Amino acid sequence: MTRSTTVLALHREGQVVMAGDGQVTLGNTVIKAGARKVRRLYKDKVLVGFAGATADAFTLAGRLENQLTAHSGNLARAAVELAQEWRTDKVLRRLEAMLLAADKNSLFLLSGTGDVIEPEQGVAAIGSGAPYALAAARALLGHSSLSLEEVARQSLSIAADICIYTNHNLVLEVL
Repeated sequence: MTRSTTVLALHREGQVVMAGDGQVTLGNTVIKAGARKVRRLYKDKVLVGFAGATADAFTLAGRLENQLTAHSGNLARAAVELAQEWRTDKVLRRLEAMLLAADKNSLFLLSGTGDVIEPEQGVAAIGSGAPYALAAARALLGHSSLSLEEVARQSLSIAADICIYTNHNLVLEVL
């Protein structure tokens, strides 16, 4: 389990919402409360969120952007190519991070083991608070009329109340 953050992505009917908390920890100490773990890539058409080692995540986000450029913004193709490169490259496979990547058509969870997972129900979460945010989001999506943005806010708030590696300082992006 990645003990460092919570990032949640919601995808429904061509809309994407991705939110991440801002807490950065070093061991059991909070060293930053307002980090930005959700970013826009490829002409602001793709959202990416990361959990894990920050430098590793930035490296992977840069590689994903390169793949998006090489494949004219085709996120599915870029995600598969990145996962293959990540799994097989001697240096990259040592990176300790996970990514969520989404555009208006798709949502993927990417890991260093070669996983490119398109989650069911258009909901995915990574990081130490992921199980809490994921459970809250699924419940809210299934039993409320809240917007995707409000579901993301409420779900991360619930995760922050439970997970000590997650705080209430959110960065939220919408496509």
